[in-house]
Amino acid sequence: MSRKKTRPLPESLALPCLGVDTHAHLDGRGNDIPAVLARAAACGVRTVGNVFLGPEAYAAERALFENLPEVFFILGVHPHEAVHMTEADLVAMRQAFNHDNRLRAVGEIGLDFYYDFSPPAIQETWFRRQLELAQALDLPVVIHCRDAEEHCLHILDDMGWSGRPLLWHCFGLGPEWVEPLVSRGWFLSVPGIVTYSKSEALRSAVTCIPAERLVLETDAPYLAPEPYRGKTNEPALLGFTAVEIARLRGEDVHQLWSRCADNARRFFGLS
Repeated sequence: MSRKKTRPLPESLALPCLGVDTHAHLDGRGNDIPAVLARAAACGVRTVGNVFLGPEAYAAERALFENLPEVFFILGVHPHEAVHMTEADLVAMRQAFNHDNRLRAVGEIGLDFYYDFSPPAIQETWFRRQLELAQALDLPVVIHCRDAEEHCLHILDDMGWSGRPLLWHCFGLGPEWVEPLVSRGWFLSVPGIVTYSKSEALRSAVTCIPAERLVLETDAPYLAPEPYRGKTNEPALLGFTAVEIARLRGEDVHQLWSRCADNARRFFGLS
């Protein structure tokens, strides 16, 4: 008879409640959001960045967070949805950023050539337009890039984003990509896939990310870390990612946890 796998509880990591999950999709959790955040706090996560995938999602779901000040917001049109984006979306985004100080960055925006949900040329058009919006509003950007790294860098350089505040969401590349990104002054956000044994390139890369440019994310409900791989991810599981990164870097996990939180607060302008 097979035994049910016993997983350590995230509370058992005993991390202090100052962590920041820089990237989660909680608006799909509806009335369960307060419970999700309570579990996060019990596991050391004090602040969560919720990503609204487009102005319609923001308008429909923003009220879910009205009495949850521990959540800040990121708003942008994902490259998968670029084929549906319109000028009206840009207008709505600009109005939202002008009236809601919990909106801290434009994202996740970028290019995704792994899937074929939007033609590459249309992705590029709306990527550039959203970068222009961020420049006009003097806001950071959160980048989604998959199988389009060289093209994405070309666009960012062409639009003068070197030296501007940029967070590379869900960084899963090898060590050869660390220097090109951090040399431009950008931050790298590492998800739970760093805990997967086959993520050899990423596991090598995290050892050479400068300490002051590293932040953590769940990308919840996706990419749950070991030992919860395959389960629904949520901010409460962020500590497992921190523990593995600290082990790979040979650092104390409490120091890494605190420093990554400080980096995230600095990047997003959080108190």
